[in-house]
Amino acid sequence: MPYRACAVSVLTALAPALMPPAASAQYPEHPIRVVLPYAPGAAGDIALRQIQPLLEKRLGQPVVVDYKTGAGGNIGMQDVARAKPDGYTLVLGAANNFVINQFLYRKLGFDPLTDLEPVGKLADVPAFVYVSADVPAADWTQFQAYARAQVGKLNYGSPGMGTTPHLSAYRLSKAMGANMTHIAYRGAAPAVQALLANEIQLYIGGYSIAAAYVPQGKVRALAVAAPQRFAALAGVPTAKEAGLPDAVQGNWWGFAAPKGAPADRIARFAEALHDVLGLPEVQQAYLASGFVPGQDSPAMFGAAWREEAKQWEAVVHESGVVLDN
Repeated sequence: MPYRACAVSVLTALAPALMPPAASAQYPEHPIRVVLPYAPGAAGDIALRQIQPLLEKRLGQPVVVDYKTGAGGNIGMQDVARAKPDGYTLVLGAANNFVINQFLYRKLGFDPLTDLEPVGKLADVPAFVYVSADVPAADWTQFQAYARAQVGKLNYGSPGMGTTPHLSAYRLSKAMGANMTHIAYRGAAPAVQALLANEIQLYIGGYSIAAAYVPQGKVRALAVAAPQRFAALAGVPTAKEAGLPDAVQGNWWGFAAPKGAPADRIARFAEALHDVLGLPEVQQAYLASGFVPGQDSPAMFGAAWREEAKQWEAVVHESGVVLDN
């Protein structure tokens, strides 16, 4: 056999082995299950639904949402942590599921920092600092003075113990020396109703509250915890501009896979997610809903959540809050 023909024959025989794993695997070959550890209608659910058709088109397979609620999201997160690490089961969790709950619950049953693989951030949800319209304060400086003059008499609300709104407001109250009382509600909706009724004077939450009630003068937005002003509510200063202490942090939603999921499959999903979130129409839709699209890699996302976990561990221990599943 001539040398050229022999070389071609050898290369042909070796071709499958020389192909990169992503090319040979053809992932995904069947639907991808995304566990959402909260009830339908949560911010992450809304953000995912807005891009779901586009994500499916790029992946070439359905993305099926599986709601597994309970225990502050822990049930759904644990389901994925224990799932087969084949890239076909992912979780879409909130910040507390990745960086807070492991320090908050006595017996979590898993550690998100060691039992999950980062895939990518879906969206940031910048936190606005809201006060009741009945509070005599038009800006943060005035509210701080009012709260200090009313030490121990004011309330702040949250959608639940140990959530980012709870711990952020706790830190804010402590920084002011206001000794405000925490009232936990079963979700954001009743907490917002309490703010409207002036049962609580302070609440930290997403843009949707502002969109619904700020134009009507029913609540006031004093600041937004974000690097820059939120375009849909450009008149509200950033926390830094308003002079708030470095205490308030927004929520975010991100994807993760069971530990050991193939890196090429994680990269494939992350690439599709990155492409979809970069589309102008998606960015406009997210802005209208109060979201900032994530645009990081799996490695960047994982590094960010590990760094943030250190901060929340200290806050949880300082607050003394401990929960049982």
